[in-house]
Amino acid sequence: MKRILIGALLASASVAPAMAQADTDITVVLSEDLDLVEPCMATRSNIGRVVMQNISETLTELDVRGDAGLMPRLAESWEDLGDGSWRFNLRQGVTFSDGSAFDANDVKHSFDRVFSDQITCESARYFADTELTFSVVDDNTIDVKAEPAQPILPLLMSLVTIVPSETPMEFVRDPIGTGPYALSEWTAGQQIVLTRRDDYWGEQPAVTSATYVFRSEPAVRAGMVAAGEADIAPQISEEVADNRDTDFTYPNSETVYLRIDHSVEPMGDIRVRQALNHAIEREAFIGTVLAEGTELATAIVPPTTLGWNPELEPPAYDRDKARELLAAAEADGVNVKAPVEVIARTENFPHVTEVGEAIVQMLNEVGFNASLRMVEVAEHEQYYSKPYPEGRNAQLIMAQHDNSRGDPVFSAYFKYHSDGTQSGISDPKVDELIESATAATGEERAALWSELFAYVQQDIVADALLFHMVGHSRVGTHLDFRPSIATNSQLQLAEIGFK
Repeated sequence: MKRILIGALLASASVAPAMAQADTDITVVLSEDLDLVEPCMATRSNIGRVVMQNISETLTELDVRGDAGLMPRLAESWEDLGDGSWRFNLRQGVTFSDGSAFDANDVKHSFDRVFSDQITCESARYFADTELTFSVVDDNTIDVKAEPAQPILPLLMSLVTIVPSETPMEFVRDPIGTGPYALSEWTAGQQIVLTRRDDYWGEQPAVTSATYVFRSEPAVRAGMVAAGEADIAPQISEEVADNRDTDFTYPNSETVYLRIDHSVEPMGDIRVRQALNHAIEREAFIGTVLAEGTELATAIVPPTTLGWNPELEPPAYDRDKARELLAAAEADGVNVKAPVEVIARTENFPHVTEVGEAIVQMLNEVGFNASLRMVEVAEHEQYYSKPYPEGRNAQLIMAQHDNSRGDPVFSAYFKYHSDGTQSGISDPKVDELIESATAATGEERAALWSELFAYVQQDIVADALLFHMVGHSRVGTHLDFRPSIATNSQLQLAEIGFK
């Protein structure tokens, strides 16, 4: 199959209106451009919205729309062999978009690639300190041994997209997958086009092609759908979600927080971290710059997650207490006036700039020396993930973290473990709790996660947890589609029908 690589930049950002396309072609208008189309980065939301389960598929898939639980995708079935080993029976008759056949060697290579030290893949972060060994039994069967034993290994398989065994150990610009769509155009900064595959192994989706365009203003995105220039805007803001026939509000499994780097002054002092939390008037954001229905966060995961601790409460807004804590730290020699930079990702969520500006103002009102820097997604990643920049001042990384899969294992290790790629702390008890919870099952697993959430919030004040978000989408009236908890991180074209 001929594949079109990155084209020259278009002279204009305009796109043909959706109404001028075929009846089954759609245009999706997104808030963020894609810096990569690499399948192993599909767990990052701006990439996953296009790539995940559209171009590239996973072995298993979690049902987020119903109660089917963990469903087959490229693996038809799986069984626990004991001693940390699982056997996955692969779907037969599947081909990649380049015509090559899918088999167990592709699965092994995909995971070898994710964990390779030659590239840094987003999906590797979710496997904590679990070491996986893959043994190809035959073309359609593969055994996976996890050390230590991983009781939810089949669920973890829903994170890694499968690529052909010929895929190099470097980021690709022409992704080849088993999904129902193939990348037919990527014009950097302008648009991406996916085209339906006639040779897809599964049921043919209704959408024949999807053109993705990028607009930063929520009102522009909503207006494009209203005018017929686009069919779906997965992310708009509450103030423009004013049409009951086209607009949907839904909990989107995202948690907004400030990652605190404890290794840089003045954030190493717990009183400074407590002051930071008391300085932020979280309630003031809800119903103003953030939508009604937004909830105050007490954990890095949403309330639907295993081990949720209902006894935890958000830090009280108390400017006087914040000033007292800073004064006490300063009296002990902590440089509380050291520069603190809040770094946020442009268009990460509606009104992210206003939220960042307000937080900086609140911090400075109690005595911090804070400033705000807004950056694009690729630059944000340089500060968000290790290795962190050398010689940096204190940085508070504002980010959204998605966990729609129901278990903290998809969050805890890389956010809080000493070796976690986005962790700002190093605490032996945290490491022990994460490792114990990861290996546990049932009520013990839930109890350990609950203990972890209490410890990182109350005992060490690991970060500044802010909000559990709600999403707003606009969907053209001719489409049969409702957003779900996963819509912000993946938008499966196969779920879209036509009325």
